[in-house]
Amino acid sequence: MSCQLLHRVDPDLNMARFYRVEVLPDLFGEIIVERRWGRIGGRGQCRAASYPSIPLAEAAASGLVRAKERRGYSPAP
Repeated sequence: MSCQLLHRVDPDLNMARFYRVEVLPDLFGEIIVERRWGRIGGRGQCRAASYPSIPLAEAAASGLVRAKERRGYSPAP
C-alpha cells in the first residue's frame, strides 16, 4: 500500500509539524486510511477511516495530502 509523510517547519513560528497518511488492509477485508499528525519528535494523534476498496481509499488519501500541501506542508526529506 502507500504511505505519505509531510512536514511543515517554520523556525520563526516555532513550528515543526508532521502529517502521515497511510493506506493499509485490516483483518476484516476493509482498507484503512490512517492519519497521524503532531509535532515532529512526538507521538501525535491518530485517526483511521475504513473504505470498501483500494481505489476509494487511495483517492481519499490523496485528497488529504493535497489539502495539507495547500496549507504549506511538503514531502519529508
